[in-house]
Amino acid sequence: MARPLIGVTTYLDTARWGVWELPAALLPAAYPRLVQAAGGLAALLPPDAPGAAAATVARLDALVVAGGADVDPARYGAARDPRTGRPAPERDAWELALVGAALAAGTPLLGICRGMQLLNVALGGTLVQHLEGHTAGVGVPGLHTVKPVPGTRYGALVPEAVEVPTYHHQAVERLGAGLVPSAYAEDGTVEAVELPGAWALGVQWHPELGDDRRVMAGLVRAAAG
Repeated sequence: MARPLIGVTTYLDTARWGVWELPAALLPAAYPRLVQAAGGLAALLPPDAPGAAAATVARLDALVVAGGADVDPARYGAARDPRTGRPAPERDAWELALVGAALAAGTPLLGICRGMQLLNVALGGTLVQHLEGHTAGVGVPGLHTVKPVPGTRYGALVPEAVEVPTYHHQAVERLGAGLVPSAYAEDGTVEAVELPGAWALGVQWHPELGDDRRVMAGLVRAAAG
């Protein structure tokens, strides 16, 4: 049986390699490696015209919206906090269109960190623009425990409290339409959200930085089904 095709969104930034310093579509290798380890075939999706989102999703078996820059607060009607990072308008537009297309088509969807926040914003939710304690320093992921909500999709995939690698300073404030929380941090931060009746799940942490494949394996199974 062919491995399901899992699209993973990418950064668009300037990068250096060898003698080159050029605009590049970037993604940490841990993302495709996790997709591959879970049994999927990874396809990288650099920012494109939002109008191409539906046709792109139609060729995928599942979609992963990766971590990255803060979502522009204008996307959810908020003034910019001074601690919010510079916007990535091409990513915001492209990935919001991909999320909408995946939800409309019933394509399995996993949002990771920024991807979870975009899922919330796509459904009309808002974000806390800054919180403390969810990193170990600039560029250094932290570790903390998340507890699943029983009876949720995430809770079925990971039924026990687990320590996860985390690197974020933004989080869900008001939940988007239809979303339910499916995991919490010990400080009460919503750490996972999902859309009942669809395979649409977002997690605040970075499963690609850890050894637990269960969330990605669940997405790949849904993609194969």
